[in-house]
This record gives sequence, C-alpha cells and structure tokens, in this order.
Amino acid sequence: MGPMIPYIPGDKLELPLSFLLHLPFLGDIFDAKHPPSIKPFGTLVALGVYIGSVVAMRRAKERGLDAKKMNEFIFWSIGLGFVGGHVLDAVFYHPARVARDPLYIFMLWDGLSSYGGFIGALTGALLWRRSRRESILKYCEVVNSAFPLAWVFGRAGCASVHDHPGRLSDAWFAVRYPASGLGLGDQGYVGRFDLGLYECLLSIPLAIAFWILWRRKPVRPLGFYTGIMCTVYAPVRFFLDFLREQEQHGLSGGDPRYLGLTPAQWACFGLLAMGIYFLRMAFTAPKVPDEGTPPPRKKRRRAAAPGATTESEAGAPAGTDDDDAEEVRVPRKRRMPDPTGGSATA
Repeated sequence: MGPMIPYIPGDKLELPLSFLLHLPFLGDIFDAKHPPSIKPFGTLVALGVYIGSVVAMRRAKERGLDAKKMNEFIFWSIGLGFVGGHVLDAVFYHPARVARDPLYIFMLWDGLSSYGGFIGALTGALLWRRSRRESILKYCEVVNSAFPLAWVFGRAGCASVHDHPGRLSDAWFAVRYPASGLGLGDQGYVGRFDLGLYECLLSIPLAIAFWILWRRKPVRPLGFYTGIMCTVYAPVRFFLDFLREQEQHGLSGGDPRYLGLTPAQWACFGLLAMGIYFLRMAFTAPKVPDEGTPPPRKKRRRAAAPGATTESEAGAPAGTDDDDAEEVRVPRKRRMPDPTGGSATA
C-alpha cells in the first residue's frame, strides 16, 4: 500500500501579507524579497494558548475561583512554560550547539520541547504559589481540564511545519516526504513518520472526553483531570518516541539517545508516577456534592427548661431532635378509684 498521507510544505500554508509593502512607512520596514506573512506554526500555537486560556477562565468561574488569581496563574504557567520548553530543548536535544554557542540557550523562539514546557509550567505554578501562599491544585485542575484542547492546536502547528520527523517507513500512515529534502534523490518521495501529526490526532479523543466529563455531573474530585492527563500522555508519548529517528543516522530531525531512550522517554516515567499519585488522591477523596444540591440539614437539640422535673414541663426529653419532638407523647396522669371510697392518683 505504501505511505498515503501527503506532505504539505509549511510555506504553502502561509497567509501572505504582501499588501503591507505598498503602505506608507511599512513598505520601508519589510524586505520585498521576503514579504510578511502569517505563519501556520505561530498562529496555531497562539490560537491554542488563547482558546485554552478562555476555556480555563470560564471553568474557573464555574468553580467559584477568583478570576484575577486564575489569570495570574495562567500567565505564570504559560510564560515559564515557553522558557522551560526552549531551555531544556537546547540542553538535552542540542547540547553540541549550546557548547559552540552558549547564547543559543536564550533564543527562546528557536526550538521547543514539550516536556521542557511541562517542567517550566510547573515551575511557574510553584513560584506563583510561593508568591501568593495559596494552594495551586484547584487552579491546576482547571488548567489541565482545558489543556488537551489547547494541545490539539499546538501539535497541529507542529504538524503544519513537520518539525517532528520520525524514522523512514512504508506504512500507510507515514507521510510522503520529498526525497530531495532528505538527500535521497531529486525526484519522488520517501515515507517517514510525522510525530507531531500523530500526537495531534491522538489528543483529539482526550480533549473530547474532558469536555464531556466537565459538563456532566458529578463534579470530579481534585486531582482527577491532572491524573488522567498524565497517565494517558506518558505511555502514548513513550511508545511514539520509538518511531523517532536517531541522531547518528544522519537524517534531519534525529533525536539523541541517553542509555537507549530519548530525553522525553525518561521524563515519561516521572509524568506517569505523578499521574498515578493524583489519581489515587482523586479516587480516595470524599465525594463532592453536585452543584445545586443543598447541604444536609443539621438537627438542633432542645435542652430541658431550667427547673423542669417532668417531661411534660420540659416539653420534650432533653437531647431530643426538633424533628422528633412532635412524636414524643407524655402520658397524662389519670385518677383511679380507691377501694376505701377515696381516690388515688396513678
């Protein structure tokens, strides 16, 4: 059968803005040989961040969280997420380049790592917690419930520029990469796995599942969405990385190996352990009441009146609930005939 997915170059998906060259002042800023355009990668990533943030803010409102704090939490997490994404990508995936040019580690726009982004986002969340001195789990839950939807757009951006190429393959789900771009001839194509595309497609069911679970009752306990996300993503990413090209094979896009595994595969163990921890927390937590369900009514206890010596004087036995007070019936005293002709009280 052979590879069936066509290769679409990233520049074919760009939206040209050549008209800006003819506008006053702007025409002198841009280079006519390289007219401005809207790039698919940056657009899709920005769209994912925006949609994820809007959904998270809306869900935070549904959970009664402070909007200002939620907004700050998202800012810290996303901001340091991009920083960590590039720094750890440079250190673990391009150590030779960092050794040649140490300033490369500060070029935040050149290369991102997903696990580096996760670690950076967690660092930002912890720093926000330290500054605010407030628990972050409830905010993490809201963000993670919206994260798979944002991840779909982010990985769609990766797929649009094919920046996660894998091993050569003749499988039907491989992408038809141009052979000329890989130094394998001037004509034709060669099948190659596209890991960004696969992650994008595999994230869609998780995003749909989270959307449905959020809208259905009961309210999920804290740790549920964080635990599910970690335990689902870790094994999927672990096995997908076996489809990545090795760096020493000479093809572009190869990843380094450390004791036979990629840096992301090693990070999968930690993410899986974290997911199991939060799932255990969620399933051992007390049940959260549904929204709109009134809390159970507390029963008040009626104390005996001061100086009362009988139940009738107290109105009800001491310690009897109000709901049960009406059911208490104290027998009346009745007079019995006396054989001697008098009367006796029984």
